[in-house]
Amino acid sequence: MSKVTIVYHSGYGHTKLEAEAVYRGASGVKGVKADILTTEEATVRIDELDTADAIIFGCPTYMGNISADMKKFIEVASKKWFTQSWKDKIAGAFTTSSNFSGDKLNTLMGLVVNAMQHGMIFVGTGMFGSANDQEAMKTIEGPGPNTHNRVGSYMGPMGVTFQVDPPGSPSKGDIETAEAYGKRVAEITKQFVAGRSG
Repeated sequence: MSKVTIVYHSGYGHTKLEAEAVYRGASGVKGVKADILTTEEATVRIDELDTADAIIFGCPTYMGNISADMKKFIEVASKKWFTQSWKDKIAGAFTTSSNFSGDKLNTLMGLVVNAMQHGMIFVGTGMFGSANDQEAMKTIEGPGPNTHNRVGSYMGPMGVTFQVDPPGSPSKGDIETAEAYGKRVAEITKQFVAGRSG
């Protein structure tokens, strides 16, 4: 049984919905046990993360960067760097912000760098922009709210909230993108674990 743990911070509830979607995707893969923890819970239970085969980090983008609560968790988890406890685990990341960009790429880059510092193996979305509606890419309006990966992120899911309170946002397409991502990371983790033990 492969184990995937989602560690997230959510300030207003938007990233929580995205994290729950990632969790649903991961837990729906046969042979995978998924867990979901807030950064606060993960800080208290930090040693339990050593048993995970994959850790997916998620947080909102605030002022173009990683949220303070996620940053605090990352700094607490730096003690795992000294022991290389997370080396060769699978990693992933996701984020939300109120705009199409919101400089979310900077947040994902920070989460990727954290994973690389730990010696983890990062998994991207593996999904084209506007994945379920390629025709939308030929219009000036572009992809709509039901579109998968509508902002075209290859690194990790990027939810858009437009300052709409949850559960009104993130949109259906953003939630489905997060769910597909959780499934992808879980499937790759399962393959990786099987290969390592084979």
